[in-house]
Amino acid sequence: MFRIFLGIGAFTLGGGYAMLSMVEKAIVEKKKWVKEDEFWDMITVVQTIPGVFAINTALYVGYKIKGFRGAASAALGAALPSFLIILLVAIFFVQIKDNEIVERIFKGIRPCVVALILAPSIKMIQSAKLTWKTIFIPISAALLIWQCGVSPILIIIVAATGGLLWGMYRKWI
Repeated sequence: MFRIFLGIGAFTLGGGYAMLSMVEKAIVEKKKWVKEDEFWDMITVVQTIPGVFAINTALYVGYKIKGFRGAASAALGAALPSFLIILLVAIFFVQIKDNEIVERIFKGIRPCVVALILAPSIKMIQSAKLTWKTIFIPISAALLIWQCGVSPILIIIVAATGGLLWGMYRKWI
């Protein structure tokens, strides 16, 4: 568990969403610890928890597979590479902050990060099983946040309440 998340943490740029494809490949396809539908349900839950997405994902997966020790091991593996890289950058920041080569490297990495975030986003959309009847929900939420400045927290509360009420209504009929 530690080695898997250490590798993912070491070779993922762009944060938690960028690591989703690697996590899915490792725990769903290779290790077969969880099924694909269960994985995307898990990611949905992890997104609602405050904190660093990558660490929350590692904690959830680790706990599900190996309990407390698995959670601690996975979280440490996911966090250690970032911690060490930030430590090195902090130590050498003054020397590299205006370096032309470093700037070019980061400009080259940006498009890759976009792709790393886009790929799991598309899979997440597919796993949501949106239909022509339900597509208005994420579109409305995005427009309310983007155009009207509505708080994402309010959107989540309203969506959770709506889902709960809809589920209760469907159960009664």
